[in-house]
Amino acid sequence: MKCNCHERENQNCIELVPIFSNLTKEEMFEIAMITSEKSLQKGEVIYHAGDRHDSLYVIHKGRVKITRFSESGKEQILRILGPGQFMGELTLFSKELTRDNAVAMENTIMCKIDGQDLKGLMARFPSIALKILEELSQRLEKAETLVEDISLSSVEKRIARSIMDMEEDGLVQLQMTKGDWASHLGMSQESLSRKLGQLQDQGIIRLEGHRRIHVLEMERLEDIE
Repeated sequence: MKCNCHERENQNCIELVPIFSNLTKEEMFEIAMITSEKSLQKGEVIYHAGDRHDSLYVIHKGRVKITRFSESGKEQILRILGPGQFMGELTLFSKELTRDNAVAMENTIMCKIDGQDLKGLMARFPSIALKILEELSQRLEKAETLVEDISLSSVEKRIARSIMDMEEDGLVQLQMTKGDWASHLGMSQESLSRKLGQLQDQGIIRLEGHRRIHVLEMERLEDIE
């Protein structure tokens, strides 16, 4: 079926995506006409490592985690994507098989654009290609920072930096499970829970339930090495 997100939500998935932000309403409508809708249940796989696909997936509602697995089967979350963000772009420029896994973290609605159609749009609207390159550059920088953190930073420093990145007005409202958070930080859930407990004992944070963290001493959090 064709995506009709604009009529359903008064804002279609195309309008949510930064790579299309320089286009006119008419041009966005043209893209929406070549876009199909895909609904997924929580836990449903969008694509596996080793798959071959040629589409760009845009999240309209919900969240998706992009992961890789080590040879021992340990999951590493590379990034978590939400409404307006996209995935699958690397296969548009390479004939290599997909190296990542994409899994819906909750019930999700996505809009799918065929790769050949998108390439045609990029030829007509160079701003789309430039925006995609900009997004890829930002993702590369984040990936390099994550590798550096896992390689050089202590467990405590990784947790502290992650809390500071997510904190708003002294509160962190986790949008993922503790297990997924630990995977993203490159540690076990047991290590994460133990270190969070230590930070609470030190009076730096206060834990509330499974998803809320109150930051009590931001300066002490910043000083963790």
